[in-house]
Amino acid sequence: MKKKKLGAMLLAVVMAAGMVAGCGNSGEGAKKTSAGGEGQEGTTSDGEEVTLSFYNADLQEDDPWTDPVALALTEKTGVKLDVDHPVGEDKQKISLMIAEQKFPDMIYAKGDAGSLIDAGALIDMTELIEEYGPNIKKMYGDEFDKLKYSEDDPAIYQLSSYEKGGTKYEDAGTAQVQFDFLKENDYKIPESLDEFEQMLKDYVAKHPKTDDGMDTIGLSLSASDWHWMITLGNPAGYIAEGAPDNGQWLIDQDHNATYKFTSEKVRAYMKWLNKLYNEGLLDPEFATQTHDDYIAKISSGRVVALFDTLWDYQDGEKILKQDGKLGKTYCGIPFSADKDIKVPTLMYQGLATGQGVGITTACENPEAAIKFLDYICSDEGQVLVNWGIEGTNYKIDDEGHRYREQSEIDASKNDKNYQKTTGVGFHGYPFPRYGVGVEDSTGSTYSTASRESVIQEYNEEQKAACKAWGVELLLDIFPQQDEFEVPDFSPVWAMSKPIEFDDIGNKLDEIAQPGLVSAVMASTDDFDKTYDKMISDLEGSGMQEAEEMLTELVKGRAALSNEQ
Repeated sequence: MKKKKLGAMLLAVVMAAGMVAGCGNSGEGAKKTSAGGEGQEGTTSDGEEVTLSFYNADLQEDDPWTDPVALALTEKTGVKLDVDHPVGEDKQKISLMIAEQKFPDMIYAKGDAGSLIDAGALIDMTELIEEYGPNIKKMYGDEFDKLKYSEDDPAIYQLSSYEKGGTKYEDAGTAQVQFDFLKENDYKIPESLDEFEQMLKDYVAKHPKTDDGMDTIGLSLSASDWHWMITLGNPAGYIAEGAPDNGQWLIDQDHNATYKFTSEKVRAYMKWLNKLYNEGLLDPEFATQTHDDYIAKISSGRVVALFDTLWDYQDGEKILKQDGKLGKTYCGIPFSADKDIKVPTLMYQGLATGQGVGITTACENPEAAIKFLDYICSDEGQVLVNWGIEGTNYKIDDEGHRYREQSEIDASKNDKNYQKTTGVGFHGYPFPRYGVGVEDSTGSTYSTASRESVIQEYNEEQKAACKAWGVELLLDIFPQQDEFEVPDFSPVWAMSKPIEFDDIGNKLDEIAQPGLVSAVMASTDDFDKTYDKMISDLEGSGMQEAEEMLTELVKGRAALSNEQ
């Protein structure tokens, strides 16, 4: 790893020279801002604004920076963003930037930040944060050191694009089952693979057809493309090992990394899926159907159970709700292969780093950029991006707490253009933000979601489940967040990793996808032979080398975190 990148040296030169107006690629007439801390009007010395170019690798549509929240951000900071987003492959766009040495002022490169850092394209923000970032330091608090790139190179190149702290009030759990299935089983949560299998078998036998005459499917997965990681790979770690989400890796208490699919417990889980497949309980098309096919099956009400995550299947569930088929919608449950496994759904894994917003060497006014980011991190900035404009999107009650009227809540749920037209929630990600449930000094949560608001919005099926379980919140039946320790390293899936590691990791995943699918679809007698072949292929493709590299990386990140 590089100890000091070119970007850090260029920053020193730029700051020493006292650069004046504007930022690179921002157009003529941009002036250096004098705006600073929370609540100050963000005007320049002569009243003009600073335009900063910003590339967002995860944005799918235009952001013209004209909505009310965007305009308020500019009023408060003196900064207007000229936002660009990928049209084709974002990797090609980042590679082109590096090849041509043409960068925006600020950038969110998603998983390609490592390439920018290796190319010396991102500046070290450490000194800027020290001088202009009190709200940044306040937000990250005891996890601030996790922002450092590595033990060898402790520069801060990015602010995390993920939430700091918080809890969950809504989650899909480790498995999702239809409410009708729960009701028929008196809301019992299966405590083993065999028990879940029998419950599914009995339910499908009793309800072989839907009301529309379609065949009932016990369990379906989406494994023909990258979604295999979400529905086949990730659940194996949660259900079989009780492991938190570290991508395709298991990390033990000594920070040793293991490629997940070599675990004997994960192997047993895959063998169970093989049994479901051969018994007809697992969708025979799980490995060949497109994701659109998968969503269509969900929206028809045919699929009793899923092993998925909410953002991946919610489009199908929305149609069920629109059709009034609430009994066919899904409830997340804390399902594991063994009742002694503590399901880690509510575990806070710590600040996810490796993906975030950085300032590039092209920016001629990094002070304006860091002040903008610092305002986003302030209480005032967080309320603005999450709640919108006071009096318009939210109000303050007699106790000083923020609330939304029902018409605003309904609009946020039902109007697909709500975020884009109002700006509420549109400018949160990928900028820094507090997690759900974190409260400010008034006792209001930074996010619009709160325990009370989630409970208040439950439908009749959700209320019935809560009553049956004797809880207020569906997630109250899960092991709670305070039952888990926060790891001293960031989740592996978000970490910036060496190119050499990613090259091997990609090869391993390319072997694992068809290998796992073949094993699950094999005859019962051929499962072990097929799985052994996959393991052999993994071992011959650098798996041990990747495990050693990742172990060293995780131990280094943990050491950084423990320096405090």
